[in-house]
Amino acid sequence: MGIAIGLFVAIVGVILFVAGRIGGGRGDRWVAYLYLAPVVLMLAVGLIYPAGRTIWQSFFDAAGTSFVGIDNYHTIFTSPDQLTVLRNTVLWVVVTPFVATAVGLLYAVLVDKARLEAFAKALIFLPMSISFVGASIIWKFVYEYRPDQPGVRQIGLLNQLIVWAGGTPQQWLVESPWNTLFLIAVMIWIQAGFAMTVLSAAIKAIPDDVVEAARLDGVSPVGMFRYVTLPSIRPAVVVVLTTIGIGTLKVFDIVRTMTGGQFNTSVVANEFYSQSFRSGNEGLGAALAVLLFVLVIPIVVYNVRQLRAAEAS
Repeated sequence: MGIAIGLFVAIVGVILFVAGRIGGGRGDRWVAYLYLAPVVLMLAVGLIYPAGRTIWQSFFDAAGTSFVGIDNYHTIFTSPDQLTVLRNTVLWVVVTPFVATAVGLLYAVLVDKARLEAFAKALIFLPMSISFVGASIIWKFVYEYRPDQPGVRQIGLLNQLIVWAGGTPQQWLVESPWNTLFLIAVMIWIQAGFAMTVLSAAIKAIPDDVVEAARLDGVSPVGMFRYVTLPSIRPAVVVVLTTIGIGTLKVFDIVRTMTGGQFNTSVVANEFYSQSFRSGNEGLGAALAVLLFVLVIPIVVYNVRQLRAAEAS
């Protein structure tokens, strides 16, 4: 650590020393190049090179020695196990961003200008301060199952509530595909606070004269939300949706901690880890990593375009 910090200070010192001795109009351009050089170097070493090597490795076999072309990609889209992984990933991406954003928007509207607004927002945002692993352990206790036998007490909150209601406890994380939905609930619980914070700030940024004009026109609360609030915060909604969507595509901790990918709950990120480091299939693991990268790109591009459109308007 000390060597790394010292090297960083030395490089910055050299850049500042050289930049201070360059003057003139053309010198400003070289100063910019000097400041960009370390960033470009770190991106090349830490991002571009690993990405290129992963793409190249995805065309080799499990041992990474024999070239097999697109066989690994063919396996991803034809193997029953990998198709289940893709189905689960699609389910995560379709459900999580929209439900988390909807819940966050509902929170933002309900607590806006309430008496205990600050306390309510802090309480709702609290799950965001918990790591994914910590949240997974909490919810694993919520879903905990014990056999329904005399003298056996349920320690899982959900099953205990069912027992109190006269029902039979269930193994929530075993039955597919419902177990995937129970895992998704954890992500929604975490991300709803993020969505609420961003959307609440967007709602407060709506000009007061617009709100007052709508009220003078006799717009109902539902109409106010539909025709004033929602169109005004559309850029913020897009940012929240795409941000949660990207995070959902890369979800790993929740699945790994709660089920380990068993019982047909694995997703692309978890499968990439399992194939690369548990099963020793480097080729298939690299192909899954490339697939994950390809899936993230359209969301990032769309997000950037929406931000540019919002700035232009």
